[in-house]
Amino acid sequence: MIHEILSSGQLSDLHERITNKILQQQRLTVEEGIELFNFDLGILGIIANFQNKKKNQDKVFFNKNFHIEPTNICIYDCKFCSYHRKVNQEGSWEYSMDDILKKAESYKNKGVTEVHIVGGVHPNRDLHYYGEMIQRIKEILPDIHVKAFTAVELDFMIKKAHMNLEEGLLKLKEYGLNSIPGGGAEIFEPEIRKQVCHEKSTAEQWLNIHKTAHKVGLPSNATMLYGHLENNRHRIEHLDKLRDLQDQTKGFNTFIPLKFKKANNSLSYIGEVNTLEDLKIFAISRIYLDNFDHIKAYWPMLGKDVSQISLSFGVDDIDGTIDDSTKIYSMAGAKDQKPTMTTNDLVELIKTAGKKPIERDTVYNTVKEY
Repeated sequence: MIHEILSSGQLSDLHERITNKILQQQRLTVEEGIELFNFDLGILGIIANFQNKKKNQDKVFFNKNFHIEPTNICIYDCKFCSYHRKVNQEGSWEYSMDDILKKAESYKNKGVTEVHIVGGVHPNRDLHYYGEMIQRIKEILPDIHVKAFTAVELDFMIKKAHMNLEEGLLKLKEYGLNSIPGGGAEIFEPEIRKQVCHEKSTAEQWLNIHKTAHKVGLPSNATMLYGHLENNRHRIEHLDKLRDLQDQTKGFNTFIPLKFKKANNSLSYIGEVNTLEDLKIFAISRIYLDNFDHIKAYWPMLGKDVSQISLSFGVDDIDGTIDDSTKIYSMAGAKDQKPTMTTNDLVELIKTAGKKPIERDTVYNTVKEY
């Protein structure tokens, strides 16, 4: 299909040159990455699908997982966040250890392979509190993979425990942490970061936390929050920093573009980008991040319909069953206010898109083919 496009005369000389580079497995520069935003969406989809097929054939991955969000009490006040609350503020929650363990108990013998733990940066909880939480969850679910704590949470809890970064990550690994999610990256450009999340860890700190995690044997995910104050250059420069770190460590499992949602936050006036822009972001991410094996569409945020369409724009992962256990995006106005899909739902969604469903574990080992 790409060869037909190249021979059809549809592309400008510049776009033809960029497309040929992709075909020849040559890495795109930042400027060429920015130019991808000027490509026709349909052509971007064809190129991204071509890149994805080389890596993943027609496979689309999902897992059986559930989320624990211990608290939404947070010391930070990020402008895009609809989730955070202060201590005793209306709408805040702070689950007890017993509450959390009861939730873990409810997943015994249900075949879940991962628990995803993220929440607010609580002022009074350090690494050892969360370490004990991991230990006690694993007493109940001994085979569960614990993917937990964004770089921003890690930065605070490790400092609060008076440890340096590497010591803290090793201690959490000793407690039973298996990998870390990608949240908190937002957008790396300093001027934009200053406007949307000036209080939290810098881009350099986020990158260093993930680099150190990879060094001590904790793989991680990577993200980018798009659709707020950033421009196309900021987006590509963000991807470029991730690509550089992946060259160094090979420690990222997947990249997840996260769409800014407008409800109940300080940036609501911006509105939201449309579905065409969503698909463009997914396709460009697949094309530019040549050293990432997987691109994930987080279906509770995008909705099931757009997530299904994204499978034709370079996406090969749609996350997991979730089981109505995350509030971060529902509080920001996500389409799925009670995000849950059964395994059968996920399998059907993937098959209807003409793809092959693969249940995976967190690090993309195959659990079951459908």
